[in-house]
Amino acid sequence: MEDSFKTIGKMGEGYYTEKRSRFLAFAHHVESIEEVKEFVSHYKKKYFDARHVCYAYMLGAERTEFRVNDDGEPSSTAGKPILGQINCNEITDVLIVVVRYYGGVNLGTGGLIVAYREAAADAIRHSEILCKLIEEKIDFTFPYIMMNKVMKVVKEMQPRILSQSYDNTCVISLSIRKSLAEQLKDRLAKLSFE
Repeated sequence: MEDSFKTIGKMGEGYYTEKRSRFLAFAHHVESIEEVKEFVSHYKKKYFDARHVCYAYMLGAERTEFRVNDDGEPSSTAGKPILGQINCNEITDVLIVVVRYYGGVNLGTGGLIVAYREAAADAIRHSEILCKLIEEKIDFTFPYIMMNKVMKVVKEMQPRILSQSYDNTCVISLSIRKSLAEQLKDRLAKLSFE
């Protein structure tokens, strides 16, 4: 079972020029559509004098939530090539914005596709690629008398402890990579019968 995915860490910037048109590319780590909207709005304000602010994003470990925007360029000449770079690098939770300053010479559809693709690729090359784990949260309630047994399992399997409270009835919240979640649940459940 796949329980990790690739994304970017620090923002990456890219650049491409063709027939005096300049393409400035920016790759950002994002985790929600709200973040995407904030970044796109930021670039539209910052580069208000640019002809086009095109983008593509991919969200989620399953890589099923995505969108492209050509911002006035001919259909499928900007957003799709940007998304193509996201796909061929197999990254997610990423937004790539490409700002175009028109140089006075039309590039044609083929030229635009190459330009947006190369600008996006350059931004990815200048980004830090990270591998992240898909984790599952597990809450476990147990009597205080089982504390040593529970902590032994926690020490052996090494989940992250999110929170814990100890009283007559104890509650511990753990986070562990998805592929180990069932094993951790089983081991904790079996403690009651030992």
